[in-house]
Amino acid sequence: MKILISTICILLSNLSLGLPLKHETAFTFTAGDEQTVAAYKGVFNVTENRKKDNGKTIPLHYVRFPSTSKTPGKPIVYLAGGPGGSGIATAKYRRFELFMAMREVADVIAFDQRGTGDSDNLPECHSDQFIPTDRPITDEEYIALNQKALKTCFKYWQDQNIDYAAYTTPESVADLNDLRIHLGVDKISLWGISYGSHLALAAMKTMGDKLHKVIIASAEGLSQTIKYPARTDEYFTRLQTALNQASKKSKMQIDIKALLTRVHKKLDKQPILLAWEDEGKQTSYYLQSRLMKQMASGMISDPSRAQQMLMLYHTVDAGITAPISGIIQQHLNPKDPIKFKLMGVVMDMASGISPSRRSVIEEQAQSALLGGYLNFSLYFTDLAYELGLDLGDTFRKETISDVPTLLLSGTLDGRTYIESQHEAVKHLSDVTKITLKNAGHNLFKSSPKVIETMLMFMHDQPIKEQVIHVDISQ
Repeated sequence: MKILISTICILLSNLSLGLPLKHETAFTFTAGDEQTVAAYKGVFNVTENRKKDNGKTIPLHYVRFPSTSKTPGKPIVYLAGGPGGSGIATAKYRRFELFMAMREVADVIAFDQRGTGDSDNLPECHSDQFIPTDRPITDEEYIALNQKALKTCFKYWQDQNIDYAAYTTPESVADLNDLRIHLGVDKISLWGISYGSHLALAAMKTMGDKLHKVIIASAEGLSQTIKYPARTDEYFTRLQTALNQASKKSKMQIDIKALLTRVHKKLDKQPILLAWEDEGKQTSYYLQSRLMKQMASGMISDPSRAQQMLMLYHTVDAGITAPISGIIQQHLNPKDPIKFKLMGVVMDMASGISPSRRSVIEEQAQSALLGGYLNFSLYFTDLAYELGLDLGDTFRKETISDVPTLLLSGTLDGRTYIESQHEAVKHLSDVTKITLKNAGHNLFKSSPKVIETMLMFMHDQPIKEQVIHVDISQ
């Protein structure tokens, strides 16, 4: 059904593309599976740092998919997560069908925020710091090396005449208003996920009268850039319950917390030296609990990947290291220095954390299963203060708004936890909360009912199904 709807939308748009806006060019947009659709690519210039009167501007790029409706509504702007994700790349690969379906409401804009995708002209920093490969290192030493590397990177960016202080969420909110003006409309709708929801919630504070509707998924509140480690442990309890229910027939059950704790303790006691040949040269790396925690932090976003993570833990627990060694060889080059991309790290550092929340998180991290590795920007908080990047508690105050909002939350989201998401929208007076049972962080394609719900919301139709059930394997 979804493929049929998408095909019809593509045919309609190819029949009538409409007229380009200023600085737009008609072209054929090709998705990753070779589907094509007529679209416009556009660019507009914004002030890099609105606090400075130096006249410097940067170009921001987007792709506009014209609406298939005879009476299109306000343009819908997609805000990618990360921070650092590309809206254009998302439309091209992961969520093409969703972009096509949303066109029945209005024009859909795949927007590359400043410092991302086609709007990224910032050099990646390769620091002068390296992780030792000839010996295991403590967590404290690892953190200190990253802190030193990042401080070096800020000096590098400064030497490149890059105004790193311009890459904050309030500047991106101002970009959205400039995009609205560029499109020539009085209001826009926002559609964001993860960090994209963080940006949307910030926009609702200052440009609410210029917003028509907002759809957010896997929401990250303005004070929630750094998550509570205790809630990560609570997530593992929910994952355990879901997996137990799914595996009743096979009677094959894994005690998640016991498995993770056991593997971490083993590696703390005796790190494993992994060795392989790379271009004819011997390469080695110590497998420590730190690396397992970092890997788990990246894989618990969705239940399918979390299950893969558990299998990797199971193999290490059994003394089998080939699978984890293969992943390290594919994704990590021990010879590389510590490196950073500016937009992602600065956005998180600027959104920051309050002193009281920081105190609680640091205490929880001491005993939490993944420590502080889900929230590594926690360790850059002091540098954010030192560089004057932290936006302060005024920025982090909860959003109060009456803009109609749809919140989509997965119960097995291992990145932005469902209870935190509900807290992030508690002061929104017109919010519809939809729970996706057993869905994870990347939930838009977890069920056909998701896009159906989004379209009902945009069309002002009543949404009766407040809970959507998703198969645990999705």
